[in-house]
Amino acid sequence: MARDYYGILGVDREATEQEIKKAYRKLARKYHPDVNPSDEAQEKFAEISLAQEVLLDPQKRSIVDRGGDPMEAGGGMGGGAGFGGGLGDIFEAFFGGGAGGARQPRSRVQPGADALLRTSITLQEAYTGVKQEVSVDTAVVCDKCHGTGSESQSKPVTCDHCHGMGAVQEVQQSFLGNVMTTRDCPKCRGYGEIIKDPCGQCAGDGRVRATRDLTVNIPAGIANGMRIRMASQGEVGHGGGPAGDLYVEVHTEPHPYFVRDGNDLLLQLNVPMVDAALGTEITVDNLAGGQTVIEVPAGTQPGETVRLDGEGMPLLRTDRFGDLVAHVQVVVPTDLSSAEREALTKLRDARSDSAEVHTESDTAHEGFFGRMRDRFRR
Repeated sequence: MARDYYGILGVDREATEQEIKKAYRKLARKYHPDVNPSDEAQEKFAEISLAQEVLLDPQKRSIVDRGGDPMEAGGGMGGGAGFGGGLGDIFEAFFGGGAGGARQPRSRVQPGADALLRTSITLQEAYTGVKQEVSVDTAVVCDKCHGTGSESQSKPVTCDHCHGMGAVQEVQQSFLGNVMTTRDCPKCRGYGEIIKDPCGQCAGDGRVRATRDLTVNIPAGIANGMRIRMASQGEVGHGGGPAGDLYVEVHTEPHPYFVRDGNDLLLQLNVPMVDAALGTEITVDNLAGGQTVIEVPAGTQPGETVRLDGEGMPLLRTDRFGDLVAHVQVVVPTDLSSAEREALTKLRDARSDSAEVHTESDTAHEGFFGRMRDRFRR
């Protein structure tokens, strides 16, 4: 028995398109899964969505008005002609044919595809966040026919080749009997309808290629390779259908001296031997536009690090920051003047320590020995 699509939406058989949409919206507010998550509500929502789809489609509504159901096999239009029994009937069941093989035409209005765009920013822009202007070559709604595909913006007419079904059936003879196949109608390309006066600008597609300028809001703390989703900024679909999304993939250019490691910033300091022994301060330009003073404690050893809390990259969409980690590389002079050599000689004579072989029991230098051992193992 055919479903009562008018009764599902609570409208009479003479209801206009606006009345059908209004009735659907009223019921959708009650049964939409975001409002009512129950299984019963989900089934009801699917039912009213199907009813709206059928009653807003002139071809499907015509079948309903004639007492049929366009969503059931055969659409209430009666079965097709029979074919011989035996293996021919078996192949008919698999390959389509008659009432069992009927299918619905494709909608001319299709959702658009997502698009991907890549862009580059500096590490400083990743630190502060930036608004970047980009150009996107994409499909947009045809401004001449406004997505209808028709020069006069008139509605499509039923295809006279497939009679609105969007498909045609062919019978082929084989040694196993008659085999029926179904394929898209070559005249309407499976839509079941034809635009009589295609738009001269978009050739009936409802969309054209164009370059659009957009502003991308890149948040502070974005990591290299992250993608920003811009809803409904992708390709417009066939027939002026809803646009897909645009994804902007952000890549960070190398910085002259900072290297990003997660939310931390790494930095190498080349510190003269004397400054490492006595301690010193080094001022660097930071990513915030100011300066950061890094204090190197007296007696700093080669390979040690100086960590400054909260001086790294911002954590995305928070008010927290990573750390700045400065790796100390002690620079030993090789071209000493006579005065420098004399001064260093006096320093060596004044100290009681001297060069010696390191042993495992020497805990004072265990960290250094471990680093050397690991280096030789590589």
